[in-house]
Amino acid sequence: MARKRSTTFAAGTVAALTVLALSVVPTATAQNTQPSTVHGMFVYRVPTHTAEDARTLSAEGFDLLEHREDGDLFVLGDARAGTRLRLLGFTPTVDQTLPEPAQAPLRARPRSGQLPAAGPDETYYGGYHTVNAQYAHLDQVTSQHPDLATVVTYGQSWRKQTGKPNGYDLKAVCITKRTAGDCQRTPNSAKPRFFLMSQIHAREITTGEISWRWIDYLTGGYGTDKDVTALLDSTEIWVVPIANPDGVDIVQQGGDTPNYQRKNADDTNGSSCDFTGQTGVDLNRNAGTHWGGLGTSTDPCSEIYLGPQADSEVENTALEGLFRDLYPAVRGPGDTDPAPADTRGIMITLHSDASMVIFPWAHDHAVHTGNDTALRAMAANLGALTGYQSGQAGEILYDAAGGTDDWIYDKLGTASFTIEVGDSDSRGCTGFMPAYTCQDSYFWPKLKPALMYAATHTPAPYTTTN
Repeated sequence: MARKRSTTFAAGTVAALTVLALSVVPTATAQNTQPSTVHGMFVYRVPTHTAEDARTLSAEGFDLLEHREDGDLFVLGDARAGTRLRLLGFTPTVDQTLPEPAQAPLRARPRSGQLPAAGPDETYYGGYHTVNAQYAHLDQVTSQHPDLATVVTYGQSWRKQTGKPNGYDLKAVCITKRTAGDCQRTPNSAKPRFFLMSQIHAREITTGEISWRWIDYLTGGYGTDKDVTALLDSTEIWVVPIANPDGVDIVQQGGDTPNYQRKNADDTNGSSCDFTGQTGVDLNRNAGTHWGGLGTSTDPCSEIYLGPQADSEVENTALEGLFRDLYPAVRGPGDTDPAPADTRGIMITLHSDASMVIFPWAHDHAVHTGNDTALRAMAANLGALTGYQSGQAGEILYDAAGGTDDWIYDKLGTASFTIEVGDSDSRGCTGFMPAYTCQDSYFWPKLKPALMYAATHTPAPYTTTN
């Protein structure tokens, strides 16, 4: 049964949190084991000793952050969450105390009908781009570079499909030096395809900004940058900057204190959750691959709620339909069946903020794919470029079934990676919502060479060596 929530949580968020406070890199002064107040939200540092500890935290529905430090995991919750952790035998310490929420709405939304139009300069929290701004940016790029860019609408969000207010189309952009037949939804393309997607977890707002800059880098560099020119002459680049627009809309409505929504807006199951819960379905636990496995929860208020059934969410079925149209199915059904060595194509999904490069299988690190050697080598090379640790999810973070990266490899054989964008150098650009100044000063310079490396290896990813 769903946990009841207060009416102040009607937007489906944990709270309108002050974003800079969410820095999950521990500090030397975080010695207190209990919150100093029963109100508010806290980031708990939780020592773990076995893989079973991480599974227990997931199974119990804790908001387990995508970060690990010296074997410790991090949990977001209120004072009751700390009590529950201790009752389960953990020894949490309060790593961060988050301030009381303060509403600062971006702007009024209509109660019904279409969303108001917005340009690419509509931002929140110091410069982060709204969903409408991201979509206006795609249109702008296409208008300015008609020989390079094509916008594709591949579906509708849950809100829009069900007729709820403030729903969105699902949009991608294809970038290449266009010739006849390019950017068509057919798996037998002349050019290999590199796919980048971001913000399937809405609150991981750095990832959408990386996609924005990637689009501008490619379209602005063609004809002047020899590497970009060679790439776009030979390869199709597909980008989904916002995979979860309903969730991002909830985030951005907090304005200067963005709401901390992770999931989509589908409240069909669990429409009432208390202050420590969140309505919606975790799209990165809902994909129809090893669905219901490790790192998921059947509690509709859990941050890792897997949904009522595999691929129940329209955002996922639309995305998977796009994948099937872009990549041929070349792999057998067994976990160890390899994709052929000459398989083309790479998909990268951006998350934050663990500072890691992850590859299949994420559902169980004890099982290796038939392409493990090549995937591991490319992940290690991406890790060398970013300074990030690499491995299967359960080897370096925790197991998590039903994710996008597992799905596209499982069903199609496409090489896939999750890059957890983070601040491994402790420069203050930590957490899911770092200051906007971190984007140009730190994250984009770190990710640009990694994305170029991956994109140039799209023709033959399974021949990669260290």
